[in-house]
Amino acid sequence: MLPTGRLLGSGRSADVYEIDEAWVLRRDREGWGDAAAEGAVMSYVLDHGYPVPRVRPSGSRTDLVMERLSGPTMLGALLEGSLGTEEAGTLLARLLRQLHTVPGRSADDPDVRVLHLDLHPDNVILTPDGPRVIDWTNAEDGHPGLDWGMSAVILAQVAVGGDPIAAPAREMLTALLADPSDLTDSGLTEARGRRAANPTMSPREVELLGAAEDLIRGLVR
Repeated sequence: MLPTGRLLGSGRSADVYEIDEAWVLRRDREGWGDAAAEGAVMSYVLDHGYPVPRVRPSGSRTDLVMERLSGPTMLGALLEGSLGTEEAGTLLARLLRQLHTVPGRSADDPDVRVLHLDLHPDNVILTPDGPRVIDWTNAEDGHPGLDWGMSAVILAQVAVGGDPIAAPAREMLTALLADPSDLTDSGLTEARGRRAANPTMSPREVELLGAAEDLIRGLVR
């Protein structure tokens, strides 16, 4: 296990530590992820021009060493008022469309693309050089409709949750789905199923999935 420096932040299943001014280490607390596989997909999309942090080998299944980024997350920028909800939703849509120009890593199906499957405002860092997408733990190859469904369901769960950020989340979701042509019925259905099976979901979050799907379908009707 690699030595760590100062703790910089914590998420549902991982902690991020300082290595030096150029690199950080993200350590998986739960042992669910595969840092080597995640680093490989990040390097792959970076080679295709997609905005992600650079990574380097760590020799550990739980440790991902990646480029240290400066700037707030999209969620942080929204909460502090430096980014509008419509702009945020439009940016998420652009990042999804840009990602889905990256071909899948197998040539068996030309329609398959690399999917992030957890693209939401807390996984986008707004650096001085532009947005960078982080947390590729769930990434896989597949059809883009599923990726759109996952991002839409994540935002919709917040939008129907009744928290103070529910209204901004709905505005962001509306902007994301301004052109819903890449969202498919099968992708949305599968996204809801995957969210329900996600072990990091609280019972309350799972309860909100039905209302979240109804909201999405109402917006794209």
